[in-house]
Amino acid sequence: MNKDIIIQSARRSIELQAASIAALSAFIDESFAKAVQVLISCKGRVVIGGIGKSAIVAQKIVATMNSTGTPALFMHAADAIHGDLGMIQESDVVLLISKSGDSPEIKVLLPLVKNFGNILIGMVGNMQSYLAQHSDIVLNTSIIQEACPNNLAPTTSTTAQMVMGDALAVCLMETKGFNSDDFAKFHPGGALGKKLYLRVNDLVLPSENPFVKTDTPIKLVIMEITKKRLGAAAVVDEENNVIGIVTDGDVRRMLEKYDMLTTLTAADIMSNTPKIIEAEELAMEAFEKMKSNNISQLIVTKNNKYAGIIHLHDLVREGII
Repeated sequence: MNKDIIIQSARRSIELQAASIAALSAFIDESFAKAVQVLISCKGRVVIGGIGKSAIVAQKIVATMNSTGTPALFMHAADAIHGDLGMIQESDVVLLISKSGDSPEIKVLLPLVKNFGNILIGMVGNMQSYLAQHSDIVLNTSIIQEACPNNLAPTTSTTAQMVMGDALAVCLMETKGFNSDDFAKFHPGGALGKKLYLRVNDLVLPSENPFVKTDTPIKLVIMEITKKRLGAAAVVDEENNVIGIVTDGDVRRMLEKYDMLTTLTAADIMSNTPKIIEAEELAMEAFEKMKSNNISQLIVTKNNKYAGIIHLHDLVREGII
């Protein structure tokens, strides 16, 4: 295949799937609303199952629901009829996913679930199928054509299932009022979690809080900045109130402006309008403040008293940016 044919094939696949996703909006009806209402009022878990590629989609939907405040379990349709049915509790809602709705495993599993008395939601691509006809609520994920050139391999159909599952999860989030604070509770690890819960105070080291007084000689100011390696030192008074800041840039500008340096002090070169952030602010807020002011460090205060300096490198090290 030459490059033009490869590009054309890829674009055709994307366009077919995009068209099918757009068509899904017509299937968002009273049945979908009823499914959301049932899941909201569910006192147990959402048990989601399928077979083949639909089972893989089910696992993804389970993961999304768990991370957004809706307890969910994955149940493989084949394993269910060999013992895993025991995971279904009386208060659970069961969601079965199938393109055809007539898979042998689904046909065996469905009446067993119904016998338990659980509400059964079917997500299916064939509205005349066994699953569609015997579910309490049906979510229609019908497609016109798979992206597969033979119209066989699950491609467009699994994309439609994923999007329908995401639509459920989003509606559940909005109905429950699930916000960023709730999200942080379930995502404490990795860069995503850190953006949601890591605070400035977590990054400021007590041993690295460079500061000087207004009358500190320039030589000692430079030594303090160099020793703590944060590119700046806060200027504080006797009560630890922040008066100003001396940065590497201030030192360079001093060298350009003054010939005699021995008599200079921190007060002569400091900036008296330093950018400050409270220790309890989110680390992500510190980054936004640095970016908006085009600077690489902020003075940190706690109860309006000097507590340290947070540097852009601290945020990089933690994966915030």
